[in-house]
Amino acid sequence: MSTEELILSQAQELRRGTVVLACLALLDEPQYGYALLETLSDAGVTVDGNTLYPLLRRLEKQGLLTSEWNTDESRPRKFYRVSPEGFRVRAGLVREWQDLVSSISRLTKENR
Repeated sequence: MSTEELILSQAQELRRGTVVLACLALLDEPQYGYALLETLSDAGVTVDGNTLYPLLRRLEKQGLLTSEWNTDESRPRKFYRVSPEGFRVRAGLVREWQDLVSSISRLTKENR
């Protein structure tokens, strides 16, 4: 495996755990799955639909998201939004993320 392939593989592992936080950060306003995929992609967080949709269902089941079907348009869409518990969890995850970034920054500076 080339260095570039290893970097891509490891970068994917790094991103995998951040998708939950990214979704909780973006869903203050209701969005449906495909729009969320586009918003994430535009923000530089690439995620596959086969990963996102099960994640949204899991977060809803955990009580972190609420959902509502919009049938006003020709094509029904399920809109997701952060629940009150999701807001609390998001705040905790942001603190964890900031602590982790700080720790990794220190570690990478020390090893230069």
